[in-house]
Amino acid sequence: MYSLHYLIIQAIDIYSIIIVIRVILSWISINHNSNFFKIYLFLIQITEPVLGRVRHLLHNLMPNMMIDFSPFIVIILLNIIKNFFIGVLHA
Repeated sequence: MYSLHYLIIQAIDIYSIIIVIRVILSWISINHNSNFFKIYLFLIQITEPVLGRVRHLLHNLMPNMMIDFSPFIVIILLNIIKNFFIGVLHA
């Protein structure tokens, strides 16, 4: 049972890092013909299902917001979930 908790904690850490990498890559110009661009598209594919839902929710709550805070919100939520599993491990 504890190994499942550790696996979930590690998956949350990895997903959070992937979100941060996607955000950083979105700030730079990437040649669309490069293999690096394919990696970036892969990162978008694995993060957009979560980020898109949070972005949509934030847009409904604050339609005039100019900055996309969805990565920040998702990482906070992931850390809350991670801390829950850490608490369960140490209980």
